[in-house]
Amino acid sequence: MRTHLRAAAAAAATLLTVCVTVQPAMAQSVPPSSGPVPAVAPPPAPPPSSAAQQAALDACLARLRTDAIARGVPREAAERHLAGLERDPSVLESLDFQPEFRTPIWDYLAGLVDGQRVDDGRAMLERWVEVLTAVEAKHGVDAATVVAVWGVESDFGRATGRKPILRSLATLSCEGRRQAFFRNELLASLRILAAGHVDPAAFNGSWAGAFGQTQFMPTTFLEAAVDFDGDGRRDIVGTVPDALASTANYLRRAGWRTGEPWGWEVRLPEGFDASLAGRTKRRPLADWASRGVRRVDGRPLDASQTASALLLPAGPAGPAFVVLRNFDAVYAYNAAESYALAIVHLADRLRGGGPFVTPWPTDDPGLSRAERRELQTLLLARGHAIGEADGLIGSNTRRAIRAEQARIGLPQDGRAGMKLLTALRRDPPGTPR
Repeated sequence: MRTHLRAAAAAAATLLTVCVTVQPAMAQSVPPSSGPVPAVAPPPAPPPSSAAQQAALDACLARLRTDAIARGVPREAAERHLAGLERDPSVLESLDFQPEFRTPIWDYLAGLVDGQRVDDGRAMLERWVEVLTAVEAKHGVDAATVVAVWGVESDFGRATGRKPILRSLATLSCEGRRQAFFRNELLASLRILAAGHVDPAAFNGSWAGAFGQTQFMPTTFLEAAVDFDGDGRRDIVGTVPDALASTANYLRRAGWRTGEPWGWEVRLPEGFDASLAGRTKRRPLADWASRGVRRVDGRPLDASQTASALLLPAGPAGPAFVVLRNFDAVYAYNAAESYALAIVHLADRLRGGGPFVTPWPTDDPGLSRAERRELQTLLLARGHAIGEADGLIGSNTRRAIRAEQARIGLPQDGRAGMKLLTALRRDPPGTPR
């Protein structure tokens, strides 16, 4: 089954921030039951391109239009939706950046699984209990996991992305790496629009083409999206039941096993061989148990032949996890172990579980979204022109952070960490720089 290509770099309007993966804190209240919070601004205009660059895109789109029609896209849809698309060079800049692989995991999880998201997720479990119960009965995926995906992917419909899907995919289909991949996504987008599943005016999402409340790529939509409310449309943009059921259907098709855990946080014995760790290094649970690996609460692992793997996302000094098949199903949604760990951990928190027991091996923990907004507020109070305190750590915020790090005597890495926040809390805004 095709996995998501997540342009995981743009978390607020483009779904993951450039420096730290974190959804924006647009609204603190639960969105209305009819769907996501309405967009408050139109999609941003594309950066300017030269006449020659736009002409090259137009020529490429003419070829793609012919190909789309030959491959079964209705002529009217291909001509109407590909006409007049402008080049967007910003998506090319994002093509090689994925913070799931570049951001310290304690920063990544601090923003994705924070108190605000846990509270909102529990509210969603209550609000949508009837739908989630029906989704679980049909697709076999528990409510907490489905809601966790919803929360991480779009902050429960608040941040579905503002980039026009067709414009992004057109640019990526004609320039940069993986053009063949993006052309398939563009053709799938045309089929989605031709079938009337999504309103063209609302067909916005991440820079790489993921869209809707649970961020499906267009080809994934055609394979896994479902019409759960029975209105004849598979609308993962404006219809919460369709979005939740589509996510559960995806996970089921990816191998989810009803009633089984994803895995557990574990404790390793002294002198454990860390080279045994790795998601693809499968061993029976009984093997880990025989090596002295125990669940972090002290209970033993099952002495069974169930295939499992050991993850050490921050090395042997940090939290350790034994993961099962359901972890792999979540991993299929976005092929990054940090992402899958965020989903399953948030699901555990929604069920009443607590934070990981073993601390991350850092003396400078990551910040929640509320703490990032507080940090930005303190930077604004010190005169740094960073825009609004929205919790998104972009280039202006990083520049201001480096300036404050230099003044305080911290490493000038532009990272929003607890050491800097603590220092600024203790440092009145009027202190000379």
